[in-house]
Amino acid sequence: MSDDRSRVALDSADFWPEDTDEAEGLVLEWYVSEGSQVDDGDLLCEFQVEKIDVEVAAPTGGTVDEIVLEKDAELERGDTLAYLTPDSGTVD
Repeated sequence: MSDDRSRVALDSADFWPEDTDEAEGLVLEWYVSEGSQVDDGDLLCEFQVEKIDVEVAAPTGGTVDEIVLEKDAELERGDTLAYLTPDSGTVD
């Protein structure tokens, strides 16, 4: 029952190192797969810009709905890495 309006895009620009002029990078590794359940702050993937490894953490808990850029894919600042579907908001 995924509602596309509730999907959260992981925008590479949100994680891009501020101290670099480079606009291109490389996806190094994914630590989750599509369908994985994640918590807020969980490490999702890592990409590299100018030899700087950038860790991408989940901005919210939910399900990894779609991985857009696979491992070893080239990316540009502002590219979407993946989409998450947030939890429905029920907390134990």
